Amino acid sequence: MSEATDSYDVVVLGGGSGGYATALRAGSLGLTVAVVEKDKVGGTCLHRGCIPTKALLHAGEVADAAREAAQFGVRASLDGIDMAGVNKYKDGVVTRLYKGLQSTLAARGGITTIEGTGRLVAPDTVDVDGRRVTGRHVVLATGSYSKSLPGLAVDGERVITSEHALSLDRLPERAVILGGGVIGVEFASAWRSFGVDVTIVEALPRLVAAEDEEVSKAVERAFRRRGIGYVTGSPFTGVEKTTDGVRVGVEGGTTFDADVLLVAVGRGPVTADLGFEQLGLTMDRGYVPTDERLRTNLPGVYAVGDIVPGLQLAHRGFQQGIFVAEDIAGLDPRPIDETGIPRVTYCEPEVASVGLTETAARERYGDDGVQTLTYNLGGNGKSQILKTQGFVKLVRASDGPVVGIHMVGSRVGELIGEAQLIYNWEAFPSDVAPFVHMHPTQNEALGEAHMALAGKALHVHS
Repeated sequence: MSEATDSYDVVVLGGGSGGYATALRAGSLGLTVAVVEKDKVGGTCLHRGCIPTKALLHAGEVADAAREAAQFGVRASLDGIDMAGVNKYKDGVVTRLYKGLQSTLAARGGITTIEGTGRLVAPDTVDVDGRRVTGRHVVLATGSYSKSLPGLAVDGERVITSEHALSLDRLPERAVILGGGVIGVEFASAWRSFGVDVTIVEALPRLVAAEDEEVSKAVERAFRRRGIGYVTGSPFTGVEKTTDGVRVGVEGGTTFDADVLLVAVGRGPVTADLGFEQLGLTMDRGYVPTDERLRTNLPGVYAVGDIVPGLQLAHRGFQQGIFVAEDIAGLDPRPIDETGIPRVTYCEPEVASVGLTETAARERYGDDGVQTLTYNLGGNGKSQILKTQGFVKLVRASDGPVVGIHMVGSRVGELIGEAQLIYNWEAFPSDVAPFVHMHPTQNEALGEAHMALAGKALHVHS
């Protein structure tokens, strides 16, 4: 690690997705950067979130493939899950990416990593364990933590968060997951693939409630087929320790017994005790509001990532970091359209979406101003080869562009790249329909859906 100086063009408080993206882009633009990180660069996404959870989900996919091999004419059997082996695989992926990130930061000119706990003591100064580091601009990128509910104590053994779940050395036989959002359904999916008896408790009326309603229904149907239990519209009332686990109560008096309760009720911003409020930084329930250029109310101070109200996604943090670096460098980048940020939930079946849900589109354009089309994956050859069910749903402004794309099915997360281009370039169905999509691929389903909405339906399956 190179020796730090006292003054930089940019001081970044936090080395997670938003923080290190800011540093890398700023460094490439010739700015001097200090990244202050108390743990490991890479943050939650690399070490305790996106990467390890997706490795866990892939291991579950392999288990399902072995379990269900006979339907493809392959003789195979699943002898069991070796959690030590799963963890070795998962941790190996994280370690390789971490070492690569460290090397990239070290190799990029002008970037200094400072290990320690930082605190904002002036709009241009961060105190790192007694050392003052100043910058013409400061970027706040302190990330998020796993939330709980008032009165619900997490002990790390019977009542756990996703961080604890990622380091389990053995699987529970029964688990209750509190929360049916992205984190909850992903762990439910992985654990069920490993043979765990799972029940999701969700206070909202449906699973993955932030997604289009048809998507939620498809996920719920698939979870019922997979044997994943869930109750929706059922607020949590309490948990008590039992002789061999926990008993979870929900409104109405129903209880569920399990070995563990996984609390997956979202993530909160890491902003307490960092000097923000003392300096007059505007806060909103712990979050840091910004303008469209990600500037806070303090001069020269920006904020990126999970502490900024909105989607808590690593790729949002990446893009915000790039934007801020370019803004500081005077490149005048185009503000980020939050609705155009793609979203993927990596349960089985996967969920991928970008843009407006049908409900949101009708609120914006009116019932007569919206058209929808749902293309069933039953008409897609590759999806039938994979034996997956689902759909591609398009939402468009009547006689206007596509304003929402929503997909459900195995591996549909890999289709989100073209989908986000369609939305962000405000493409009409007729603009996409002439594109040639490789056959047989699932990507073809996107093309077929736009062909159908443009009045050129080909392989339509109802």
